[in-house]
Amino acid sequence: MASDWLGSLVSIDCGTTLGIYQGEVSAVDPRAQTISLRQPFQNGIRCPVPEVSFSASDIKDLTILDIPKVRGTLNKICESKLSSLPAKIGESKLSTSPAEDKGPGPPKAPITILRRGAPLAPRAVSQASIPPVPRRSSSAGASTGRVKDNECFGDATTEGLDADFDFEGNLALFDKAAVYSQMDRNGNSNGSRQRSTPGNPAVPSYRHDENVLEGQPVVYRQITVPQHGGKEFCTDSGLVVPSVSYELYKRLLQACEKQGLSLERRMEITGVCACQMALTLLGGPNRLNPKNVHQRPTVVLLCGPHVQGAQGVSCGRHLANHDVEVILFLPNFVKMQEALTHEISLFGRAWGKQVSSIRDLPTSPVDLVVNCLDSHENPQLREQPWYRAAAQWANQNKAPVLTIDPPVSPQGQAPPAVEAKWSLCLGLPLALGEGAGRVYLCDLGLPRQVFQAVGIHYQSPFGCKFVIPLHAAA
Repeated sequence: MASDWLGSLVSIDCGTTLGIYQGEVSAVDPRAQTISLRQPFQNGIRCPVPEVSFSASDIKDLTILDIPKVRGTLNKICESKLSSLPAKIGESKLSTSPAEDKGPGPPKAPITILRRGAPLAPRAVSQASIPPVPRRSSSAGASTGRVKDNECFGDATTEGLDADFDFEGNLALFDKAAVYSQMDRNGNSNGSRQRSTPGNPAVPSYRHDENVLEGQPVVYRQITVPQHGGKEFCTDSGLVVPSVSYELYKRLLQACEKQGLSLERRMEITGVCACQMALTLLGGPNRLNPKNVHQRPTVVLLCGPHVQGAQGVSCGRHLANHDVEVILFLPNFVKMQEALTHEISLFGRAWGKQVSSIRDLPTSPVDLVVNCLDSHENPQLREQPWYRAAAQWANQNKAPVLTIDPPVSPQGQAPPAVEAKWSLCLGLPLALGEGAGRVYLCDLGLPRQVFQAVGIHYQSPFGCKFVIPLHAAA
C-alpha cells in the first residue's frame, strides 16, 4: 500500500537542473506517479515551502534513508507504485520475477534503500558518503549495532545543539597544577630533567636567547693596550674596548704602512663604512628605494684640506653612487694633500655637487651633515674664517651631524665648534669628550700582526658587522 511509505526519510536525485531533495514522505499517488516530501531540503538547504511533490519522470535516483516498517509488499510497491524501480535493502537487492524483469517498458531508474542513516542535515547526502553498516551475527551484537546507529545517526544527536558551550566552566575543570605535578613525577621516574618552577630554584631556567649548552666562560676583556687612553667603552655584547692615546694611534697607522695597508686602502674602507652608517641614519631601505625617488635625501659634506677631509670626500662619493644628493663644501685652498686631490677628482665623476662658499649651501635644513673639518695634526684650523663660517652654518641648519675620525680636544681647550650627534672612530677609539655624541667604531680590516707590532693584544669585537656602537663603560 502507498501508506506503508509514509514517514520514510528519502533522498531524491532530480538531476543537475532540479538538484537533490531530502525529506520525509508525506504522500504517494500511484495513479499520478508522484511522491511528496514534508520539510524538504534542496541541495542541503531547507526549502522555503513546507512540502514539495515530484513526478516519476523527474526522478533520476531515489535513496531511502530510513524505513519505519519493512513490509512484505515492498517489492510490489516498488514496481507498481514507483515505476517498478528495482531496490536494495542494505546490500541485498529485492529481485523480481524473470518475466517481469524482461518485460517491455521505459528504462527504469535504480532505487537504493539503505539501513537507518543520518537525520536530515543542512547539506547534501550522497550514497557514497553513507557507508554500509555491517550485520551482526548474534542478537547482542545486533542490539549493540542498533544502539550505535541511534547514537551516531539517530534524531537524539540534534538535541541541545542550540545551547552555548560554557568555555569558562569547562576551563575551570582543568587543574593545571595537578597536571604539572604529574608531569614532574613522570619526568623524575624516567630519569629526565625536572621542570623549573619558582619553588625549585636549584633547576636553572634559560631565556630564549641564552645557550643551554655549557661552555667556556666568556672573556670580555679581549683587547689590552700598553698605554691606557683614559677611557673605556663596551660593545652591545659586553666586550671591553679601551681607548688609545693619539700617540699610540699614530704608531698603529705607521705599522699599517709597513704591513702594506696604505692610506689609500684605509681611506676607501673608511668611506664605505661611513657611507653605510650614513645610509642607515638616513632611513635605510625605507627612505632609499625605487618607489621613493621623489624624496631623495640631501647630505652636506664639510671638509678641510687634510686626510680627514679626504675621508669625508670618499664617503660623499659612495653616497652619490647610492642616489643621495650630496653637496661638498671645500674652500679653494692653495695647498692640499695629494690624497685629497685624488678623492676630489673621483668625487666629480660621481655626479656630486661641490661648492667653495657658505653662501652656496642650502638655507633650509638638510637630512644629514657629515663633518670632516677638524684635523689631528693642525688644531689651528679652527681660527680660519672658512672654518668658523662652516661651523656656524652647521649649527644654524639644525641638521644631525656625523663626525668622521674626530680628534681629541686637549685639556682646557674649548669643545668642538660643531657638536656632533654621532662620531665614527677608526680601528680603536680615542678618548672623546661629550661633544662627540654617540661613539661608533669602524673596522679598518687591520690584521692582528699590525696590532702586535705596537704592543696591542687584539681580538676583533666586530663580529658580523663593520660598524658597531660603543657605550661608555661604568
